[in-house]
Amino acid sequence: MVDALESLWLMIKTEFDPHTIVINLDNSPENSSRRSQFMNRIVQFANENNVDINLTYYPPYHSKYNPIERVWGVLEKHWKGELLTSVEKVLGLARTMSWNGKNPIVTMIQSIYNKGISLSKKAIQELEKMIIRVPGIERHHARQCAQRNDYLF
Repeated sequence: MVDALESLWLMIKTEFDPHTIVINLDNSPENSSRRSQFMNRIVQFANENNVDINLTYYPPYHSKYNPIERVWGVLEKHWKGELLTSVEKVLGLARTMSWNGKNPIVTMIQSIYNKGISLSKKAIQELEKMIIRVPGIERHHARQCAQRNDYLF
């Protein structure tokens, strides 16, 4: 996710000159605000680019509010059940779909991500100093409907 943000940053910075970026996230473990590698990379990006980042999480089991879920549905219809037999085919189908009259910007990120890497307790403590967590919404439950916001400064 941070690789994609880095590749879009120059366009975003030039066009909007933001002081804060709000990233809407689902509740997958890959982008959890408790996942040290994800948070380390996002804090590093914020520091390097002098921008505040607000991570806003959709409530569990509320994908209907997440616009990307509608995009996936349009993409599935566009594929029409075709077998995705090559990277070129997947990228081509993704580039030729449209949603609300617009075609997506599709690129392939070819980074290799190592698994099982963790930060030391000291590094996590230093990282946590850069994160402001909204109190009272630390835990998620299936029936809880409040959004969680984590702010990085």
